[in-house]
Amino acid sequence: MLKEGDKAPDFGVKDQDGRLHQLSDYKGKKIALYFYPKDLTPGCTTQSCNLRDNYTDLKKAGIEVIGVSADTEKKHVQFIDKHQLPFTLLADTDKKLINAYGVWGPKKFMGKEFDGINRTTFIIDEQGFIKKIIDKVETKNHAEQILNILNN
Repeated sequence: MLKEGDKAPDFGVKDQDGRLHQLSDYKGKKIALYFYPKDLTPGCTTQSCNLRDNYTDLKKAGIEVIGVSADTEKKHVQFIDKHQLPFTLLADTDKKLINAYGVWGPKKFMGKEFDGINRTTFIIDEQGFIKKIIDKVETKNHAEQILNILNN
């Protein structure tokens, strides 16, 4: 189980355009690495659109926003196009990154239990260490949660 202060697990995952992204690509930058269950679903759309609507403020604060789900590159392109998302979405179809960050596990939805991605955001500092883990994501106010962490 990852905790604040740990070195963030490295990754090599392709984005919506098939470009490989690695943690080392972001050395010297702060990252909001947000894991979400599924493209084009209500909660994930609300969360991603909140980040989109506050993207300028996040960039001014020096944050690179990167979304991660197990959806395909093609599905990510549809999600980005439909909602004009200005940031990278990683297609972790083999769930290596999802498992490395420990966000795959039991969930409950409408009374049913199943395994899936638990909505979690990792704030990673410029040296690649986890500064903060947000495991109680407020989909409608997620950018504010991130910005509050940076301002404290």
